[in-house]
This record gives sequence, structure tokens and C-alpha cells, in this order.
Amino acid sequence: MTKEIYDPAIIDFVLRVIRLGSAYDMEGMEALYTADQSLLFLDDEGRVVRSSRADMLAEFRGRRDDGEASLSTEHRFLHVEQQGDHATVLLYRRMSPATRPALYELRLRKEAGNWMVAGETVLPWPDLAHAGDFLPPRALARAPQAAGAGDPRP
Repeated sequence: MTKEIYDPAIIDFVLRVIRLGSAYDMEGMEALYTADQSLLFLDDEGRVVRSSRADMLAEFRGRRDDGEASLSTEHRFLHVEQQGDHATVLLYRRMSPATRPALYELRLRKEAGNWMVAGETVLPWPDLAHAGDFLPPRALARAPQAAGAGDPRP
């Protein structure tokens, strides 16, 4: 995880999101998400699908009501970044030993003094052997970089 300056309450908040969501604690979960929260993920054809707050909560409620086992709380913080009343948290997250891990991006917003989840993006965990290969190799030679210039990759 990078060493950024951010409100330490963000970590506690995300841990609560993980704990309450994994236990299907609906009353607790409902207090954690903004009214306009949505979840983005890829379908099996690579299209982005948007799930509303209501649909997401209904899925968790249905799992609880059907007696599904609690989800795993396995996670790892990768990055936390805050800009005023907005923050972004990247997590390694695995909901069950039976599922593949995922890369979660939580978009947080502070409302009435409390952090809340305003949006989530869930992507398959990347192939780390090729994770930095989002730009093609350079085709032309270039002048040496100026001192202090860095790699544009995160």
C-alpha cells in the first residue's frame, strides 16, 4: 500500500464495510452506502454492468434470507487516496475460497461527517506478470528523461 496522507477513519470504515457485508448484516450495510451508490463489474462478454444500490442490497438480503454461509473477509489494502471529502480505496478481495480474487475500487464520499461508499468497481484480479503492460513498447528512440521524471505507470 502506498504511503499517502489520508483520514485514518477511512481504514476503519472499509474494515466495517467488509465485516458487515460479509455477514449479510443488512441494517449495518444500509448505513454504509450513499443513496446514489452503484456497483460496476464486467459481465462474461466484457461489458460493464451497473448494479444499483437497491439491487446490490437485495442480492445480499436474498443470500442472508436463503441461509447462505457468510462471505470470507479476506482482503488486502493496496492503495488509499483522499482528496477532501472524496477518497478511493483499492483492495485485493476474495469473498470465498471457491471464487477467484478480485480487485475492488471503493469510491468513498464523506456525508454529514461520515465516510460512505458512493461507488464500487469490481474487476477480476489481474495477471500480475503483465499488469504493467498497458502501453505498447516504444517504436522510436527517445531522448533520455530529465532528472526526476518518472514512469507514467502507477
